[in-house]
Amino acid sequence: MNSAPRGVQSGDRATWFGLYYNISGAGFFLHPVGLELLVDHKALDPAQWTIQKVFFQGRYYESLAQLEEQFEAGQVNVVVIPDNGTGGSWSLKSQVPPGPAPPLQFHPQGPRFSVQGNQVASSLWTFSFGLGGFSGPRIFDIRFQGERIAYEVSVQEALAIYGGNSPLALRGRYADANFGLGYFSTPLSRGVDCPYLATYVDWHFLLESQAPKTLHDAFCVFEQNEGLPLRRHHSDFLSHYFGGVVETVLIFRSVSTMLNYDYVWDMVFHPNGAIEVKFHATGYIGSVFLFGAARRYGNQVRENTLGTVHTHSAHYKVDLDVGGLENWVWAEDMAFVPSAVPWSPEHQIQRLQVTRKQLETEEQATFPLGGASPRYLYLASKQNNKWGHPRGYRIQTVSFAGGPLPQNSSMERAFSWARYQLAVTQRKEGEPSSTSIYNLNDPWSPTLDFSDFINNETIAGQDLVAWVTAGFLHIPHAEDIPNTVTVGNGVGFFLRPYNFFDQEPSMDSADSIYFREDQDAGSCEVNSLACLPQVAACAPDLPAFSHGGFSHNQVVLGMGNVAGTPEPGVGMGGDGP
Repeated sequence: MNSAPRGVQSGDRATWFGLYYNISGAGFFLHPVGLELLVDHKALDPAQWTIQKVFFQGRYYESLAQLEEQFEAGQVNVVVIPDNGTGGSWSLKSQVPPGPAPPLQFHPQGPRFSVQGNQVASSLWTFSFGLGGFSGPRIFDIRFQGERIAYEVSVQEALAIYGGNSPLALRGRYADANFGLGYFSTPLSRGVDCPYLATYVDWHFLLESQAPKTLHDAFCVFEQNEGLPLRRHHSDFLSHYFGGVVETVLIFRSVSTMLNYDYVWDMVFHPNGAIEVKFHATGYIGSVFLFGAARRYGNQVRENTLGTVHTHSAHYKVDLDVGGLENWVWAEDMAFVPSAVPWSPEHQIQRLQVTRKQLETEEQATFPLGGASPRYLYLASKQNNKWGHPRGYRIQTVSFAGGPLPQNSSMERAFSWARYQLAVTQRKEGEPSSTSIYNLNDPWSPTLDFSDFINNETIAGQDLVAWVTAGFLHIPHAEDIPNTVTVGNGVGFFLRPYNFFDQEPSMDSADSIYFREDQDAGSCEVNSLACLPQVAACAPDLPAFSHGGFSHNQVVLGMGNVAGTPEPGVGMGGDGP
């Protein structure tokens, strides 16, 4: 394992490397031996690289020779770390035999969507998708019922900031676009990463190679019954009826494995015109040798092993085009206003009302992480709906982000996007991304500082971009062994129609059902769900299990970045700086 950034000031090229037992077939990340080395690799000739400092089980040494000398003199208290092999709690191999097959979703009358090349189409949604070699998954030209909602929704960066009392952990700031969120995408395993009957798509890219490469099953697209009504009402009052529609969503997914962590990236398309964008974290935690006041920095998770505290944050670009290119930003909230009771003016009531404000500048539409923000913030068109309200799309974040890196940190400007839970700026061709793949190489003098985007320009009637941060604090615990689970570790945001339509659009859904007390709900003519025993009478003809294989050129994340980040690739996988 190695740490980033590589030094303590501009011009440094020095990296702390941690040594772990090489456990085959299981995660070595949980097996630190307590030895960490600071390697100066500034020289172009590896023969001139030197070890600047040594850290062993809680103590610093000037060199390996000094460590050896003190060890021979009996001055080093060594905690022997046994090599326990692959059969322990850190292995992902199940210790129980297979049970009955889990539930399976299938399409009784065939898939209700199509994938042609990099385009997805259903009866409600169309969009194009891609994968940036460095920045990760992205979708373009997103349309609902034929009308464009957004030009682009894309991942920009994933950042993990670590703490600890060993040098490997305490300096950890991993900006994963530097390594390649697309480049380190992995094949999706049928029935685990995606439903068994999902549609799987390969990714062809040209990156760090003279010939194109293919990552099999890099994406999946599937429709899923959420097991929840999108809307429903059962009436036993005055009249008797039931009406509702099942919540069935279309999902586009890819997964990036950044050495120990796996990020599951989802774009979810709902039948009411909402888009849900989220990521889940799973995989192995980072760990270091347990010593001293280690529990200030996490929890003990194994013998002599500390799971180190860290934050996860992802940044997204959301280029909404609500009813066209010219949009306005509105903030709405609530307030209690003391008012006299109209029919009894000698009494007072706290009346709840809506507050509305149009935001005029980028500064007004920038909301620091942890600060106050309006509960409703939406981008709106100059067009009104039938009821006289501006047609809008609301941005609703679902995030539990840890505190951002303090601004007095010498490297904070490299990750300045993480200051903000939301920022809305003018769309500019010169501001295509919120970060640079080179920022981690020299975070003290970053190539791109996102905060420079926010320069108080007008946002009224402009082509706008919303930049959204979602994340969470992770204090590793016993239940993270062997792997962190996705449950509770998913964050993101919604793009929800807000007066964009004249009524709830799923009223036109072919999945809707409605019946009255005087009707036979078991009749196909009244209730389409009553036909399921006929149309879904047989189990599907399942394809063979598939997994896209393993890439042996992705052995150690970041090792290729020690001497410098590779040049961006071209074609579908390339990103600009």
